[in-house]
Amino acid sequence: MKYLDVGRSDLRVSVVGMGCNNFVHRCNLEQARTLVHKAIDLGITLFDTADVYGNRGGSENFLGQILGARRKDVVLATKFGQQMDDAGELKGASRRYIMTAVEASLKRLRTDWIDLYQLHWPSADTPIEETIGALDTLVRQGKVRYIGGSNFSATQIAEADEAASRLQLSHFISYQSEYSLLARGAERDVIPAMRNKGLGLIPYYPLASGLLSGKYKPDAIPQGTRLATPRRHEQKFIAEANWATIERLEQFCRARERSLLELAFSWLLTQPVVASVVAGATRPEQLEQNVAAADWMLTPADLAEIDRITAPVCS
Repeated sequence: MKYLDVGRSDLRVSVVGMGCNNFVHRCNLEQARTLVHKAIDLGITLFDTADVYGNRGGSENFLGQILGARRKDVVLATKFGQQMDDAGELKGASRRYIMTAVEASLKRLRTDWIDLYQLHWPSADTPIEETIGALDTLVRQGKVRYIGGSNFSATQIAEADEAASRLQLSHFISYQSEYSLLARGAERDVIPAMRNKGLGLIPYYPLASGLLSGKYKPDAIPQGTRLATPRRHEQKFIAEANWATIERLEQFCRARERSLLELAFSWLLTQPVVASVVAGATRPEQLEQNVAAADWMLTPADLAEIDRITAPVCS
């Protein structure tokens, strides 16, 4: 396993991380326990979750119950801001809500600190200065080590960084954005903005919700796989799948006796701004495949050919 610093910070993470959004939905507690310990044994240190995952709190609860003494061996990243109640009152990025949300996450995770606390979506209702001010307080209190965001535009990334500099507050060190061989829109402005500020990218949907795992064909979705019983966001991937591009990528891999999964991970890790490729799993062997996939060293000629193949998804 290789390890990288997130952006210009000294938060060091494994280049392959584990996403925990499958907990509760597709993994019960004992299955999740097996996965978490297997991941740590493989050298994975970054575990990414959110307060809303697992029916509002379930994923964090599972991690809290599972980690125990191994908490000190991992980097726990979680998110806040999404709606956590039916009434729509527990959400957002205000100082008042952040102070409540972090305590709830700490309790569920059974820990005294969160390594990377991330705003799940930018808030139109709260000035970014208020949000960063509250997060800075948590850093100073030792409840949070580093802060990050998710789903920010290039303009919002610049505004957050400017506000932190102007007010001499903690800066975001990372952002999460959709980024994969099948979704390269972040390259237009989000990734340049992050590179300009020395931020780390943690891509989500690195396997395009499984389309880059090599398991799926346009007329054959195996029973028992996630896309056989897709959630709402996964239905979108099926409906918008660029099967022609996927087939050309598979041909590229076959010519080199590699798998599409290996290509998906290794290509992302050639992007200098990427700190870790976080992917979910429901079986231990998937974790083994994810870790092994990161070892393919792509050549400049490989990368140029991939650019030509994926040109239709770069807009």
